[in-house]
Amino acid sequence: MATLLEETSELRLSTAMAAIERNVEAAVGQLGRMIEIDTSFPPGEGYEAFADLMEELFAPLGFESRRVTVPEELWRVDGGPAWGPRTNLVAERETGKPVCGLYYHVDTVPVSPGWTRNPLALTVEGDDLFGLGAADMKGTIAATLLALAAARECGVELLYDPMLLLCTDEEGGLYPGIRYLAEQRMLKGHILNFNGSAAPRVWAGCFGIFNLQVTIRGHVVHAGEGNRTGAGINAIEGALPVLNALAALKPVVASRESKLAPPPHASGPLRPQLNLSAIAGGTAGGQVPAEVKLLVSRRYAPEERYEDARGEIEAAIRTGVEQTPGLGVSVDLVGHLVPTSDPDGPHWPRWQKALSLGFGYKPEDFRKWGAASCSDFGYVQQAGFAQEVLLGGLGRPESCIHSPEEHTTKQDIIALAKSILAYLARDFASDLAPENQNH
Repeated sequence: MATLLEETSELRLSTAMAAIERNVEAAVGQLGRMIEIDTSFPPGEGYEAFADLMEELFAPLGFESRRVTVPEELWRVDGGPAWGPRTNLVAERETGKPVCGLYYHVDTVPVSPGWTRNPLALTVEGDDLFGLGAADMKGTIAATLLALAAARECGVELLYDPMLLLCTDEEGGLYPGIRYLAEQRMLKGHILNFNGSAAPRVWAGCFGIFNLQVTIRGHVVHAGEGNRTGAGINAIEGALPVLNALAALKPVVASRESKLAPPPHASGPLRPQLNLSAIAGGTAGGQVPAEVKLLVSRRYAPEERYEDARGEIEAAIRTGVEQTPGLGVSVDLVGHLVPTSDPDGPHWPRWQKALSLGFGYKPEDFRKWGAASCSDFGYVQQAGFAQEVLLGGLGRPESCIHSPEEHTTKQDIIALAKSILAYLARDFASDLAPENQNH
């Protein structure tokens, strides 16, 4: 028979769940303010302004914030895509309870062609919320604020002290903020990573990715002198054999298979990928172009070695460059996320139960799978911290993440907020909490 204390606790949690639904428009308004701040990477210039906003939103919930800036020598590459301070925000509310880290990357991909709505302004169309970063992953911050506000309003006692980690340069940066926090031993407890999907998924790990900036250099002269022997070296024309060599390598890379379990919606095994992601060069019709920059992106499976994957790309580049005498080339690493190994651990069953409460999943709905998408948590594992990482988020196949018209929904923000609140609450599925089992 339930005690009066237990009944009161259940009533408070139930009341807080209702408050989440009632107050969702406040979360929508906060999401709109986040989207208006351009934190796209590259270049990642908006981190300071975003930290200002987050400090303002966290303060009424009793959080004390501090900024941690990644030293410039760790991430800067001469001529590379990143600039501006790499400002991470850590917000804590310490009461002596076990700590649960809540992780978010604050950067988005750049705006791509094809948007019909303003990507840097929230567009509300019924239940749908459109904007750059709405699903990946500013909407998860809004859901967390909604959950924490409901807990405070309704007096829900928490099992954990939340530690909010708002981090930089996940979208392909050279030295992500969470890596720096882990290596500086600033992290505590286990971590909920919201860079995932709204699916009933148990995370099995993910691929790594690295980005190489290839600079091909010719010799600039007046275009009218370009047909004179030795007058100039056209970098764009010299880049063509390099592009062809990389294009020939692409299917070779894609022919390999990973043993990492694929998502349920995948048509086959997960495979490595090689992509030519960006190209820029030349100045005007009156000059022989002297320089071309290529961005080569390589997603590599946990079974592959980074050194081998990079080595075959550089061999292909050399093959192409050798076809144009006098052409110069340099290759710089401008972004790298290492693979994340299986992050399973004792907190997963309770997080699954919380996801089931929020999203309405059944136990049999959950499956364990990985992805060719990447995470910065491989660095956290490498640093010897948080081998266990829980995963959740707002991503769905129809969310257009990294694409024009990215969006989430009010209902998914409500569902994630309920899941977060349940997981943090002291009396939710308390028998599944490892902290209770150890006492």
